[in-house]
Amino acid sequence: MKGTSAALCGILLLDKPLGLSSNAALQRVRWLLGRPKAGHTGSLDPLATGMLPICIGEATKLAGELLAGRKAYTFELQLGARTDTADAEGQVIERQPLPNLSESLIEAALAPLRGPQMQVPPMYSALKREGEPLYRLARRGESVERAPRPIEIYLLKLLAWTPSTIQVQVECSKGTYVRVLAEQLAERLGTCGHLSALRRDFVEPFRGQAMQTLAQLEATGATPRLLPADSAIPHFPALALDEARARAMGYGQSVQVAPGEAATVRLYDHFGRFLGLGQRDAAGSVKPRRLFAVVQLAAP
Repeated sequence: MKGTSAALCGILLLDKPLGLSSNAALQRVRWLLGRPKAGHTGSLDPLATGMLPICIGEATKLAGELLAGRKAYTFELQLGARTDTADAEGQVIERQPLPNLSESLIEAALAPLRGPQMQVPPMYSALKREGEPLYRLARRGESVERAPRPIEIYLLKLLAWTPSTIQVQVECSKGTYVRVLAEQLAERLGTCGHLSALRRDFVEPFRGQAMQTLAQLEATGATPRLLPADSAIPHFPALALDEARARAMGYGQSVQVAPGEAATVRLYDHFGRFLGLGQRDAAGSVKPRRLFAVVQLAAP
């Protein structure tokens, strides 16, 4: 696969393995693909596995659009022990007796955690205070006030439980910390707990899409399956430009189209090739917002 990095453009849905940071997984992928420009969207902790979208080549210009979509996880809550990081990587700092679990008890505890709410981010997070990540402060034993942030829990479904663990499926908005959600669930059950396993099932708009593992990418002769860059933004309306308008847009000029609702639009040339994003106003003027590298406007 090496030596072809310049031609690569698209989105790779990596099934991130356990124990590897998102950045380490990204660098492994880049090395396997010949070190193209690439970036991941939505970090996963080393403890977590699952979908990590990696934007490659010009597709990196759309990475920010993927951060806003909802995400889905399956997590396991270990009851009776709270850790300083709220997950299995931390040190136990509190123990409490296990509750006598039942389906009705767990469902009653889950119900108030659904819907729109405010959530206080954990100290062990990549959020920054005066340029320094909070997790560095936490490692020094420091704690600072964190403003609550609006999130929404769209789905919170009980999957299974044992006397000491609970497995839950969650679909949530951006900015949600599942570790905090797990601690809240334990508290509502009258005990403490921590996240003992976490898997990201999907990131919108890639629900149900197949992922690739590092082992598959490392296989001799394996070719990565890249989704088209514009698959990341199906929620934006498409706008096809004729040859003259596509050429003008490629030079960074605004173009005039039929009036319509003001919106961010996906731009395509007269051959159907994706050009990037534009911003259309109600009068029909479309200005470039985020364009891909200039393409040769001739028959593909």
